[in-house]
Amino acid sequence: MVPEHGLDEGQDLNEQMLVRREKLQQLQVESRDPFQISKYERSATAEKAMELFLNQEAEAQTRGEELAHDAGPRVSLAGRIRTMRVMGKASFAHIMDESGQIQIYLKVNDLGEEKYQQFKDLDIGDIIGMEGVIFRTRRGEVTLAVEDFTLLSKALRPLPDKWHGLKDVELRYRQRYVDLIVNPEVRETFIKRSKAIQAIRNFLNQEGFLEVETPMLHPIAGGATARPFITHHNALDMDLYLRIAPELYLKKLVVGGFNKVYELGKNFRNEGTSTKHNPEYTALELYQAYADYHDMMRITEELVAYVAQEVTGSTKISFQGQELDLTPPWPRITMEDSLLKYAGIDFSQVKTAAEAVALARQHGVEVKEPISRGEVLALLFDEKVEEHLIQPVFITHHPVEVSPLAKRSLADPTVTDRFEPYINGWEIANGFSELNDPIDQRQRFEKQMEARARGDEEAHMMDEDFLMALEIGLPPTGGLGIGIDRLVMLLTDSPSIRDVLFFPHMRR
Repeated sequence: MVPEHGLDEGQDLNEQMLVRREKLQQLQVESRDPFQISKYERSATAEKAMELFLNQEAEAQTRGEELAHDAGPRVSLAGRIRTMRVMGKASFAHIMDESGQIQIYLKVNDLGEEKYQQFKDLDIGDIIGMEGVIFRTRRGEVTLAVEDFTLLSKALRPLPDKWHGLKDVELRYRQRYVDLIVNPEVRETFIKRSKAIQAIRNFLNQEGFLEVETPMLHPIAGGATARPFITHHNALDMDLYLRIAPELYLKKLVVGGFNKVYELGKNFRNEGTSTKHNPEYTALELYQAYADYHDMMRITEELVAYVAQEVTGSTKISFQGQELDLTPPWPRITMEDSLLKYAGIDFSQVKTAAEAVALARQHGVEVKEPISRGEVLALLFDEKVEEHLIQPVFITHHPVEVSPLAKRSLADPTVTDRFEPYINGWEIANGFSELNDPIDQRQRFEKQMEARARGDEEAHMMDEDFLMALEIGLPPTGGLGIGIDRLVMLLTDSPSIRDVLFFPHMRR
C-alpha cells in the first residue's frame, strides 16, 4: 500500500526526487511522456460532477427508485492526486481540482493489468485526466469509477506530508503554489478576495462611476506623502517613479469632464514591511464632482457594508475573536475630540508648535523639531488613539500640515475636510473634499518642498502640470482611497497582510 502522504518517514527527499525522475525517463522510453500532452478535455469539475450525481440520485428517489451503480453521470475530470490507497486488484485515490476534491476508484477488471499497473506507478502530486461514471460507495462517498486515465504532468518533487502540511509560515509565503495545494483554507481566502474586488466594482458601477486606468510610471511622485521607488527610462533618458497613488491623474480627468471615476490597481511605496504593510498593495481611488467629504463617508460605509454582505453573508464579521459591526452609519469624531476622548488630552488649548511639543513630551511622545502644531496633533493621535478604534469610526478634520491635497475647513482653517475610517485599530481608507484652489495648492506644495529640503523623502513634490489643471478649473470634488488588502484581511479573518497576497515581498 502506498502511504497517504507524500514523503515516507525517514525517506530522503533527494531519493524520492531521483525515483520520480527515473519514472519519467521510463515513461519517455515508452513514448508516454506526459509533458508532450498539450490539452485534455474536461466535461466537469469535481464539484460539478458530484452535483450532477446528487441531482440524478434525488430524481431516482423521487420516483421511488435507487440509482443503479452504473447509471450515474459519465464525466471526464482532471486534477492532482492528493492521496492514494493502492491494493492488489482495486485502489482508491483523491483528486483535487480548482473546485475541491473527489474520490476515484480503480479496478484491474475495468482498466486491465497494464493500465492498472500504470496507475500503481503514479505518485502523490501527479496530475491526471480520467473518465468514468459517478457512483456512491457502500460507505456513502460520492466517487468516480475510473474507466480510463491519462497522466498529464509528472510531479518531480513530492508534496509535504499530508498530516503535517506546509506549516512553516515563511515557507508558505515563499512557496504559495504548494500552500494552495496542501492548505485548502488558503484557497478560500483568495476566492473571497476575488469576490470582494468584484463586489467593489459592482457597487461603484451601480453608483454610476466609470472605471479608468492611469499611468503606473510617473515623472513626479505625487498624490500622497510616501517614499517612492525610482526607475529609469532608457529611450527617454529620464528617471520615473512607480506610482504611490493615482490621485492627481484621476483629478485631471475630473477637470476634463469625467465627473465620477474610479481606479482599482497597484500602488508602490518604498517603505518598511509589517503585518499591515507591503511595498506594493492594491488600492481603490474614486472621485466625484460636485460632492464633498460627507458624500465620501457615505460611500465608504455603504461600500464596505455591501462588500462584507457579498463576501461573508453579513455586515457583522468576526476578526481574531472580536465581533465587528460594519452596518452603516458609522460614528464621526474629529481628531482633536478623539484625542480628548481616548487619551484625556485637550489639544484645543494648544496654540503654538512649542506648546504642542511640550504637551507631547509630557505624555511620553518624543518629537523631532522643527515640527508644526498640526504635525504634533497627528503624531499624538497615532500614538494615543488608533489602538482604541476597534468598531468602525470616521476620524475627521485632520491638520492642514498633514493633508496637502485636502480642502480647508470653513469653520477652522487650520484643519481640513478630511476623514480616515478606522476598523480594528487600522486606518482602512482616506478621503476628503479635494483642494481645488490652485493658489492654496501651490503654497502647500511649497511647504512640502521645504520639508523635502530638510530631508523628508516622503514629502510631496512640486507638480506644475497638476497646478495647471487646477487653474483650468476643478469643480468641487470629493475623493476617496481604500486599501483593499486591509479590507480583505478583515473580511477573511487574516492577521497578516501576507495572508491575503498571493506572493508577498520577502527578504532573500
